[in-house]
This record gives sequence, C-alpha cells and structure tokens, in this order.
Amino acid sequence: MEHNIIIAGGGTGGHLFPALAIGEEIQLRYPKVNIHYMGSIYGLEAKVFPVKDVWHTLLPIRGFQRSFNINSFGKNILLPYRILKSFLQVKRFFDEFSPDIIIGTGGYGSAIPLLISCQKKRNIKIILQEQNSFPGITTRFFARNAEKICVAFKDANKILGDKTFLTGNPIRKNITNGNAKIGFNDFKLSEERRTIFLFGGSQGSQYLNKIISQIVTKIANTGIQILWQTGNKDYTKYQHQITKRISIIPFIHNMANAYAISDLIICRSGALTLAEITVCGKPAILIPFSHAAGDHQKKNADSLGDAGAATVLLESTLNSNHLYHTIIKLLNNKNKINQMSTFSKKLGLPQATSDIVNYIMEENN
Repeated sequence: MEHNIIIAGGGTGGHLFPALAIGEEIQLRYPKVNIHYMGSIYGLEAKVFPVKDVWHTLLPIRGFQRSFNINSFGKNILLPYRILKSFLQVKRFFDEFSPDIIIGTGGYGSAIPLLISCQKKRNIKIILQEQNSFPGITTRFFARNAEKICVAFKDANKILGDKTFLTGNPIRKNITNGNAKIGFNDFKLSEERRTIFLFGGSQGSQYLNKIISQIVTKIANTGIQILWQTGNKDYTKYQHQITKRISIIPFIHNMANAYAISDLIICRSGALTLAEITVCGKPAILIPFSHAAGDHQKKNADSLGDAGAATVLLESTLNSNHLYHTIIKLLNNKNKINQMSTFSKKLGLPQATSDIVNYIMEENN
C-alpha cells in the first residue's frame, strides 16, 4: 500500500504526541507509506522532531497572542507575514509531495496544511484527531471538510456532528509495561511504602508545584512517599525539599516506570494524561487547569470523576490543607483506591492508536 501522508499538529505535547503515535503505527504497519510531519518552529515539535529523526517541515507560524503587552502586540503584528510565508512554504511542498491523506491533530501548526488540503483540485482526504471533550478551534474550523474525525470523548460529537468516531487518544507505546522494581530504584524510593506521583505535564505546573510544596513534608511524615516532577523551570526552586521519601525530578523520561510505582496520581486533566492513567488503571486526584480553552480540562476531569475513577478538585476552592486531607483520606481507604483503579481501567482505551489508523487507512469500512 503506497500513500503520501501529511501529519500536521503540534505547539504542545497534547497535539504533538498523538501525531507521532499515529505516524509510528502507520509506518509499522505500512512500511512503504511516505509520512511527512508538519509543525511550527515555535512549538515543542521543533525540539522533538530532530530527536525522533522524522522527515518534517517546521513553519514560521505561531498562535495569536491573547495577552495585552508590548511583546504580544509585536508578535501579533508579524502574524500576517508569518501566515503568508508559511502558506507559500506549505503550498510548494504539497506541489512536490502530492499528499493524498492529511491527518490533523490540532494546534496552530496544523491550520495552514489543513487549509491547503481543502482545495478540491488536490483531492486530499482529511482526517482529524481531537484529543479533548471540548474540541479545539482548529478541529472545529476544519470539521466540515473532514472525512472522519476520531475523538476521545463522546461529548465531542455534540459539536462535531456525525463524522465522529470514538477511538480514544493515542498513547505512548509500552506505557503499561513499566517495571516497578526498576522504577523504585531509579527514583530512589522504597518498595515498601505507598507512593504518590505528582506531575503537571512535560513542562510542569507552577500551581501544582506551589501547593504540593506546602504539604509535601507533612505527607512524607505520615510514611507516604512522593515522586514529584516539577518541570525544568521550577526544579531549582524546590530541589531543597528532596529527602529519602521525597523524590523531586525536573523531567521523567520513563513515565511507564513512574506509573508502575504509583498508588495515587495527582495531576492536571489534559487529554493525553487521562488517556495514559486510565490505560494504566491508576486512581487520581485531578486538578483541572482553570484557564484551559472552553474549560475543556474541567470537562475532561468530570468524565473520570463521574465514572468513579478520580476525585476532581477545583483551583477556585482548593487550598493545601484540603488537598492534604483528600490525599490522606483516599490512601487510608484501600477499598476506595482499589475501586477507583477498577473504574479507571474500564475507561482506558489501549487500542486507540490502532483504531485510529484503521479509520485512516479504511481497514474497518
């Protein structure tokens, strides 16, 4: 089977990692397919694509800056120029590559490739993959041009219509195959103690870091140990709190082992994070990012909370004392934790990547 496929998406890991997971699955199953990735020079993909050694194009495009300051104003002034330059770059590449399929996973880096794919003369099949319960602006804009839209939450079809297929989100390969013994050793923690894993995504969360810092010693004094990913920016700010029961790391490369040692997860409710913790069957305390577009993190979190897989706490009413008591109450209720784990596992969709590729390649039509 020979196809020329564009996979466009990025800006953040939430758009980038699904693009890579889908591309890897296609390449594994169809070695003769030509895949070219597109993203932005300002997105996470600018660092990840070269490391992954994938064939790619980085566009000089960035999203509209919503904050009101001189720096943002200057970036927005340049936006029309960046759009035009990116448009011409993509058009030239499409003329040479002649793609017959484009897969859009969202983010500002995917908009122009999708726009050019809408030209009828090119006859390009458009497939979208939406990670969140409230679809992003790129997905909503191009939904009417798409042949199929693979979604992770059933509520998305209320906005996107009858082109949607519930598949779940693509997750990292082998995420469920973590080795707890190696994990405890690598993170310098004890196999004998209950373990909390706190993280705020690949870049960390200033809010989560601040609130856990106020109670982490108190938690450790109860005999519970903590694995805490701060993100690179905040690591030096909190590394002084490292003890035998508090392992603080700027970035965790082996998330599978981190999940494997965890009895309870504390995190934001980004779509990919939820996909991973449900596939791993982990109980969680979810603290949605309160400024997420369309309040999608709250909607994501509620899907787990309503199913009994997670406890949802909101920034607007949360303080460190409330978080501390929620943690202790959960970990002291073994039946509750086991029940949450069971419900979490039921929500997991480990075949998501395979199902998405089936829809793209029309294997289940």
